[in-house]
Formats: sequence, structure tokens, C-alpha cells
Amino acid sequence: MKAAPRASWLVRPQPKPKLFAALFAGVGGGSAIAALSLITQQADILMLMAPFGATCVLLFALPQSPLSQPANVIGGHLLSTAVGLSLRLAFPDSWWAVGLAVGLAISLMSLLRVTHPPAGADPIVVFVADPGFEFLLTPVLAGSVALVGMATLFHRGQGGDYPNV
Repeated sequence: MKAAPRASWLVRPQPKPKLFAALFAGVGGGSAIAALSLITQQADILMLMAPFGATCVLLFALPQSPLSQPANVIGGHLLSTAVGLSLRLAFPDSWWAVGLAVGLAISLMSLLRVTHPPAGADPIVVFVADPGFEFLLTPVLAGSVALVGMATLFHRGQGGDYPNV
């Protein structure tokens, strides 16, 4: 009997991680989000937004990826949020503006070579939460810089080379 062909979309090209590497990635990402949450709660400074969870996947599980490097993390989040804030201000009641904001953020991140996939969600956060431009400082800038700093300490503490540009 001949084996059934595998569907090409089921192939996982990502190499199998070592158990400890996978566990450390989870500990690193979870600790980073917990630290931002602690700052948010104790200092009453907003440091969290949903896309930071996805940023932690890249920073702690795939630190060697070009999409995980500091310029991509910080630049991608700043750019995408600025696009979202600008289009939300220009077109506050337009259903299509959020799609335009996401598409424009993707294009600009690509052109400026700061592509960071989690940042593609930032305009959606902006359109749903409707924050002011101070959102660029906290949580976006402060949070993304803090995450990059924590990832750097985490990986270097284990003998890693993040950032590796």
C-alpha cells in the first residue's frame, strides 16, 4: 500500500527546537510580558498591548530572525502605530480606514526595511481603542524598547548573540 502524499501546507520547515530552548523561550517571553504588566500595574504607566505577545514569540523563540532585530521591533511598532493614529484621525468613522492603515503599515515597513509582523496589528489596536498620540510613547516606544532590552539581557545571559545584526 502506497503512503498518502503529504499536503505541502502541512510541512513544517522550522527546525525542531531542543526542549530546553523551547522552555527557555516560553520563560523569557512570559517573564517579559509579566514585567511589562508589573510596570503597568505598579507605576500606572501603560506598557502592554496585545501585539507585544506576538513580538515576544519572535524575540524569545526566533531571536536570529531579521524580523526580531531591534530596528524591526521598535521601528515596525512605531511606524505602524503612527500610521494607525494618523488614519484614525483623518477618517474616524470610515469602516475601510483600518484596512487601509494595515496595508499602508505593511507597505511602509517593507519599504523602510523595518518589517515586524506583530506590528501589523498595531493599527487595529488603534482603531479599536482610539488612543491619542501619546500612545506612541507608552506603550509603543517604551514597551518595545523594554522588550528588546529584556531579550538582549536574556539571550546574552545564556551566551547568545542577540541582537545579531
